[in-house]
Amino acid sequence: MVKKESRSKIRAKKHKRIRNRFSGTPQRPRLAVFRSNNHMYAQIIDDTAGNTLVAASTLEKEVKAELEKTNNVDAAAYVGTVIAKRALEKGITTVVYDRGGYLYHGKVAALAEAAREAGLIF
Repeated sequence: MVKKESRSKIRAKKHKRIRNRFSGTPQRPRLAVFRSNNHMYAQIIDDTAGNTLVAASTLEKEVKAELEKTNNVDAAAYVGTVIAKRALEKGITTVVYDRGGYLYHGKVAALAEAAREAGLIF
């Protein structure tokens, strides 16, 4: 009988492989994305110091108030614009995009495209 690994374990393995290729620096921090069944999360991280510089998610009251649902493509796009605006306020213009082991499709792609349109470079 063939046993399949769970999707979450497969995603975690992919994320580790991606993280071996790059990490965030003070000049070019990492934009990390996590999506759960109900929410989207985005953080801009400086891996050399281990600090989260900017964060945004659909759990925040200001973000949640603007959204009809928190688990669709529109919500992901809105989180992308929010994280980009906050990053630009802190003087962060270029980032490395870490899709977190997810396919670059749907919500993950919507967040990235919205962040690019709002002014982040990656």
